[in-house]
This record gives sequence, structure tokens and C-alpha cells, in this order.
Amino acid sequence: MAQERRKMLIGTVVSNGMEKTVVVRVERTHRHPLYGKVVRTHRKYHAHDEGNACKVGDMVRIREGRPMSKTKRWVVVETLERANL
Repeated sequence: MAQERRKMLIGTVVSNGMEKTVVVRVERTHRHPLYGKVVRTHRKYHAHDEGNACKVGDMVRIREGRPMSKTKRWVVVETLERANL
């Protein structure tokens, strides 16, 4: 049985201005090592969107893929929630 070893992330589309590319903001929470406060951080990933289907505000699942450009190494797998704009 082949097991999928690629990382998967869930985030929100913040930009879709490029052709077949979206920018996905992924938030994560972690506890500060010294003070113990829960801290929210985010990171933006460029992801390949083959059909130009994603709109700004959509919640999407992305997975690691082969390098497609200098910054694009992720692929949109599915749209979990559509933006209600």
C-alpha cells in the first residue's frame, strides 16, 4: 500500500491575480516557549491552480508538489469552502 508522504495544509486564498497561481495564507497557533501565551502566526504560499477556479476568500487545501517556478511548490487539491462575497 503506497502512502502519501507529501505535506498538506489548509488556508485562505488572499490573491488570485496571477495566471494559474493563487496565494494562500496559512495560519497556525503555537505556545510561546517562555511566556506560555498562545501566539498566532501566518505564512503565505504560492500554489498552482490549474483551472483558475479559486477566488479570494476561498478556504482551500494545498499539498506539496514539484517546483513549478522560483516560488511555487504547492498545488491546490480541493476547495473546502467558497467565499460568500
